Amino acid sequence: MDQDHSALKKMRVDDAEDSVMSEMHASATASSMNQQLFWSQWQLLDSILPTGGFAHSYGLEAAMQSRIVNNPEDLRLFLIQALENIGSLLLPFVYCACKSPDAATWVKLDQVLEATLMNEVGRKASTSQGSALLRVAASVFTEIQSLQDLRKTYLGSTSVSFHHAPIFRLICGLVGFDSETTQRAYMFVTMRDVISAATRLNLIGPLAASVLQHQVAPDAEKMVQKWRDRDVSEASQTAPLLDALQGCHAYMFSRLFCS
Repeated sequence: MDQDHSALKKMRVDDAEDSVMSEMHASATASSMNQQLFWSQWQLLDSILPTGGFAHSYGLEAAMQSRIVNNPEDLRLFLIQALENIGSLLLPFVYCACKSPDAATWVKLDQVLEATLMNEVGRKASTSQGSALLRVAASVFTEIQSLQDLRKTYLGSTSVSFHHAPIFRLICGLVGFDSETTQRAYMFVTMRDVISAATRLNLIGPLAASVLQHQVAPDAEKMVQKWRDRDVSEASQTAPLLDALQGCHAYMFSRLFCS
């Protein structure tokens, strides 16, 4: 009896040890996957990723040629207004893609945004950036099969235009970003691209650009908190002058950027 009891006790201990080892292995695997996602997330927001964002100035070049932006203080005000406009108009599309992260919702949001953007220059900029982002993401993050399937399914399709905001959210979700972080990341890449355009237009130097980005960050966070988690029915323009300036970009005789 004592031998049977000892053997049974040993079996229970062995089972418990096996269970603990299995949980530790699963935890280690999950931790490794999460760590890999961190690298993918950082890479998605890295300026070295060739998504075409630096080919666009968000209307800054036209504002400079129109003498509306003439110095660093004008640039700061322009940047804040641009972030407000992006937050009010495009964050709802990012958020709604977060609520239902599937291909059908993405197609619907893409079509709604195509009808919403009346500015031809801005509309073309959005589609060129979105299609470039999908192409690059599918080429870089090859382990995400759904990205490959999405590109194969809709490449060459006339039902989608590949606008930047919805596709940005879709890809952010696939690399592990939550809804709030995705909306904040969208504002970050906008701010980064406008400031980068300002440096190439010789409006501001690289060091001053970094200082400006740090100074405007609290304003950007206010915009995120103000416009986050809104439905696309609430999307609106808050800076129509900026939209008009961007629309004039195509008529400029000499220009460095696409928009």
